[in-house]
Amino acid sequence: MTTISPQIVASADGTPIAYESTGDGPPVILIGGAFNDRTTVTALAATLAPHVTAVVYDRRGRGDSGDNADAFAVEREVEDLAAIIAATGGRASLFGHSSGGILALEATAQGLPVERLAVYETPFVVGSLRPLPAEGTAEQLRALIAEERREEAVRLFLTQHVSVPAEIVDIMQGSPSWPFLVGLAHTLPYDVAVCGADLSLPADRLAKIAVPTLTMSGGASPAWFPAAAQAVADAIPGASYLTLEGQDHSVLHNPEALREPLLTFLR
Repeated sequence: MTTISPQIVASADGTPIAYESTGDGPPVILIGGAFNDRTTVTALAATLAPHVTAVVYDRRGRGDSGDNADAFAVEREVEDLAAIIAATGGRASLFGHSSGGILALEATAQGLPVERLAVYETPFVVGSLRPLPAEGTAEQLRALIAEERREEAVRLFLTQHVSVPAEIVDIMQGSPSWPFLVGLAHTLPYDVAVCGADLSLPADRLAKIAVPTLTMSGGASPAWFPAAAQAVADAIPGASYLTLEGQDHSVLHNPEALREPLLTFLR
């Protein structure tokens, strides 16, 4: 099995983007969501690697990648992904988790050279199953980041944008993983931009996707996740939807649950 140590590729605006790959076979780029860098998808990469070349990368502002916050736009993240695809063979399949899935959808809709596309629990709001983010949340989040009030920014994102109950966030704040979340607080406005401030499903954009697509959600997740995953599948011509029984939004901690569904789809 081939493993390539971390490499750097320059995005269109010159920002350095770090990536690494492992395995043999067609390339599959794994894209994490909010509070993720490439380390959070390496276990999934190792699970898939005997059968594909699994590529993980640090989205801008994370890990070993550079940043250009003053010039950020969703298009910059699409350009970053395009640079990774070019560096790893010119065409690739994509798997995106949460907001990373929304980024994968947008990149594919824009016509990047994608072979196959799989996404897990893209956090769109469909119907009335979960509340919309409070008006002004995106602006408040950016203000907190500018003032270096990082913990408050993380709490705001979790409670308002992700609808995590405040008492659960209190528990999270005392966990060993909290400093990691706070360390990525400056990238949360990027995820809000990728998802859209109101988390609405862009059906017209999704209808432009013309590659084989699989959407997934966990059977143990709150009802809004499967509703959104099904709605994404309905919006993309020919897409299919799959429930992973017993799984929830933290599926990256159980990569074996994704192994067979992804390999079956990607082969």
